[in-house]
Amino acid sequence: MRLSDYWRLMDDEFGAGYSRVLSSTLVLSGVGGRTADQALAAGVEPRRVWLALCDVQDVPAERRLGRDIKPRRD
Repeated sequence: MRLSDYWRLMDDEFGAGYSRVLSSTLVLSGVGGRTADQALAAGVEPRRVWLALCDVQDVPAERRLGRDIKPRRD
């Protein structure tokens, strides 16, 4: 997972504003007792950070891959 995918998933699940608050303030035991921002800055893979955040926030399994986006028909 790329960092851009992490932020897309965060924004889709929590909203653009709240996702930034969660990422910078919520301490995640799944990434060594760091915030998501700290873990990402330390080189932890974005997918691992996303899943740790999902665990803490009780994101259902069916939403952990993000929302389905239907292809556009031109």
